[in-house]
Amino acid sequence: MSLLGLDVGTTGCKASAFSEDGRVLATAYEEYDNQRPQPGWAELDSVDVWNKVKATIARAASETHRDPVQAIAVSSLGEAMVPVSADRRILAPSILNFDVRGEEYLERLASVFDDESLYAINGNTLGNHYALTKLLWLKHHAPELFEQAHKFLLWGSFVSFMLGGDCVADYSLANRTLLFDLERKAWSDDLLGRAGLDADKFPDTAPSGTVVGTVNPAIAGELGLPAGVAIVTGAHDQCANALGCGVIDDGQAMFGMGTYICIAPVFAEKRDPNAMIQRGLNTEHHSVPGKYVCFIYNHGGSLLKWFRDTFAAAEHRAAQDAGADVYPALIAEIPDGPSTVKVLPHFSITGPPEFISDSTGVITGLRLETTRGDICKAILEGAVFYLRECVESLPPTGIAITDFRAVGGGSKSDAWLQICADILDRPFTRPRITEAGALGAAILAGAATGVFASHQDGVNTMVHPERTFEPDSAMHARYAPHYDAYRRLWPTIRPWITQPPQ
Repeated sequence: MSLLGLDVGTTGCKASAFSEDGRVLATAYEEYDNQRPQPGWAELDSVDVWNKVKATIARAASETHRDPVQAIAVSSLGEAMVPVSADRRILAPSILNFDVRGEEYLERLASVFDDESLYAINGNTLGNHYALTKLLWLKHHAPELFEQAHKFLLWGSFVSFMLGGDCVADYSLANRTLLFDLERKAWSDDLLGRAGLDADKFPDTAPSGTVVGTVNPAIAGELGLPAGVAIVTGAHDQCANALGCGVIDDGQAMFGMGTYICIAPVFAEKRDPNAMIQRGLNTEHHSVPGKYVCFIYNHGGSLLKWFRDTFAAAEHRAAQDAGADVYPALIAEIPDGPSTVKVLPHFSITGPPEFISDSTGVITGLRLETTRGDICKAILEGAVFYLRECVESLPPTGIAITDFRAVGGGSKSDAWLQICADILDRPFTRPRITEAGALGAAILAGAATGVFASHQDGVNTMVHPERTFEPDSAMHARYAPHYDAYRRLWPTIRPWITQPPQ
């Protein structure tokens, strides 16, 4: 028998089948585009994504006849929601977290959602990247759709519902709405009342790793799944990633290297809200019972993609035509020591602590002899310098990080991982399976159905380290003046951004 993990993201979905001892039996991937019907809008075509999710399941299932799938769970993007009818019809596209719609409600919400009281209940502070403001936009600008919708479902709960499961969201995803009570583990009547929303529009909630039904027989036949496949609640993608690389104990942290570079440290007790708010840190249920995570992140992966498309478009097209990846060749060009170029990675809205939306990226130190490799390495360094500032601010919160587990596409690069280890002065361990979202979902499916005695048993069985990158103390020392120079970039440019010259 096998376990199927789904990973549904902003730009693509993956289905991976794993044997009970952690071997990858089959993997299928489909990509899709964000839709931008108006400037500033960003959404997913819910029907198209659902069709591609089904296609990946069918392709993976077709290779598991010797080990039929017995359970399925979903790791998914957060915040975005899909309106559905009671008879499982998709009613509209899904508004993404970086869509500008909803900004107009922030001022009013701030008067009833002060940071301290909101954080005390939900573990987040107000922002337009959460589901709440998008729901208010729909309520006021698409009232017929809002009334028609039976439920608004986060993507993990949506996929489970469409497969035939009950209408249930796991705690980590429910948290991304700003309407969930962390302590009570339920929708907050207080927060819903302040927002003017009704709990009836939302699914029930349950911990990650809860059986919520079986795949509908007609869907199972369409997808080539056996009868009776259990549907299990999954997790917000970063929480599933953390489980999928074995980050379940205090002191450990996931280091996700995808579109976002995201650090997710684990802690067992909720931390001082004031210390967390000052550092822009959330508190969210982990996919493992009794544990919490927070997220430190920036758009480092997007920056590298921008570099590829801007400085190596021809090589990228040639690599695509050859069925290869251009990134290894680009990273092979980076110099051995610290780059003489410095990059402020504010090319998009920043992450913690300030979530700056009106900044701008900076590349400085350019000379006629500057190479493409110098700029590439400076982008990698700048993204990690940003994270180092955040990590160095953690001690007052009581959150400690002793080592990192690296996952995601970027973790395949030895050179990039060594840069991370040297700058952050912590060991980085890469597991054999670096696409950890689907694996984390599969572990949840196995723990819920008795394949594993516990989450720890699932990790022990399915997560295996491949290599550890130890920090080079001499290189860490060489980075010290470069890090100091980086830290001066934003204070230097900030007055120009906030008060540009006339």
